Amino acid sequence: MDHLINHPGLIAGFSIVVIIMLLLDLGVFNKNSHIVSNKEALIWSIVWISLSMIFSGVIYYMVGWEQFTQFQSAYWIEKALSVDNLFVFILVFKFFKVPKKLHHKVLFWGIIGALVFRAIFIFTGVELIKATYLPDMELFGVTVSINVVLTIFGLFLFIAGIKSWSAHEESEEDKDFSNSPGAKLIYKLFKVTKDFEGDKFFIIREGKRIATPLLVVVAVIEFTDLIFAVDSIPAIFAIAPDDPFILYTSNIFAILGLRALYFLLANFMYMFSKLHYGLAIILIFIGTKMLIGPFFHIPSPISLMIVGGILVISVIISFMFPAEHDEPKEELEEEK
Repeated sequence: MDHLINHPGLIAGFSIVVIIMLLLDLGVFNKNSHIVSNKEALIWSIVWISLSMIFSGVIYYMVGWEQFTQFQSAYWIEKALSVDNLFVFILVFKFFKVPKKLHHKVLFWGIIGALVFRAIFIFTGVELIKATYLPDMELFGVTVSINVVLTIFGLFLFIAGIKSWSAHEESEEDKDFSNSPGAKLIYKLFKVTKDFEGDKFFIIREGKRIATPLLVVVAVIEFTDLIFAVDSIPAIFAIAPDDPFILYTSNIFAILGLRALYFLLANFMYMFSKLHYGLAIILIFIGTKMLIGPFFHIPSPISLMIVGGILVISVIISFMFPAEHDEPKEELEEEK
């Protein structure tokens, strides 16, 4: 199978697009902190999804159908699982009373960190997978090649999906995010001001450099993303365990669009109240795919159709039976 690593021009193009878009985002369109409107969030969501689809089209043209469906599957799996992040982000901003106009900056720097950590996770994971294949053996009359890491990931995702089915997002409502490892790290390394100082992460007071609560929030968001990566990264390994560039590019495009998705959906999360059931089924399906992989291979196009179908059905059911209570809309009301 042809891999993206054999197409350095494609990887270079991906890198250039991401860098240019990040520079435009931070340096031009969001140079000054402001409240992101639904219109602006919608435009950026369309931009990022369009770029992702264009890149997948280039993959299809240059590499082939199989890699195209791998990218699409990994992209939509990461996109779907990232919706859980959005709810926690809302709670984090509410807990620290972050002014709404500062949300974009926090999410921007949180995602910059995600670019680095996701690269470490994905490329390290691929190397671990390559190094943990057991010698071919015969089981149930079939010669199979079992991978230790993929089997562990499969069991983990299957169990995580079962737990996710019965878990309620409200369990995070009363969480003290100041006790998050990310927050504790900042409090340990720096003295932190009591109040926000505009959009600054540090200020100079009496000749000393002091952190602001905004830095604490970024650290909490970063740690939250690491926790969610424990589910999402193993999940995409089921799609293309031997092609880190397919996994990384799809993952990063999904993550980069997460900020816009946050602002677009933050006031309407209650309309997706049944989505977590769909995500649970997806985790169970991916875990099962990993476990039966040595015996039966589920092609990427089939995986893409199954994942897409589950997402569509869960969203439709959410619209048909929206949550009647605890709408998070009021959590993001403008500060008076």
